Amino acid sequence: MDSPGRGSDPRPAAGGEEQPGPRPSAPLPYEGVWRFTAPAVEASVPQARHAVRDLLARQGVPAADDTVQGLLLIVSELVTNVVRHAALLSPTLAVEVAVGAEWVRVAVEDNHPYRPTALETDHGRTGGRGLLLVREITRESGGACDVEHTASGGKVIWAALPLKPRYTP
Repeated sequence: MDSPGRGSDPRPAAGGEEQPGPRPSAPLPYEGVWRFTAPAVEASVPQARHAVRDLLARQGVPAADDTVQGLLLIVSELVTNVVRHAALLSPTLAVEVAVGAEWVRVAVEDNHPYRPTALETDHGRTGGRGLLLVREITRESGGACDVEHTASGGKVIWAALPLKPRYTP
């Protein structure tokens, strides 16, 4: 992917467009965009989580432990959703990690056209609250998340968290 992962806007670039905002003259050593694919099977959930964890550590991304744990939980939830709800129409999924100077974004893409919505809390049910959890982790960190359609008719669900923790008085 061509996007350098820099700038103040953590949203994925549409069609490879450059992100608006000020840019440093050279990327920081940990900045970049990495993408990998995996089959839409249960074994891909821990594999994706470990791949993201190892990537962040290998690149030296200066993220707080809480931020990393939040990102890993988000990856687990999003990949699990593809495995459980989209695998029939999307036998493979893609995970993208983009790191900018001020944020880190994870995105999971599949080829299923259904755009999921976060369910409300129902204490009588087990499961079904993955997107609600993703939204809550993102909100608490001061980040952003969204679901977007892809040009191929599938969807990408992304969440971006700031590298610096949000301080609350």
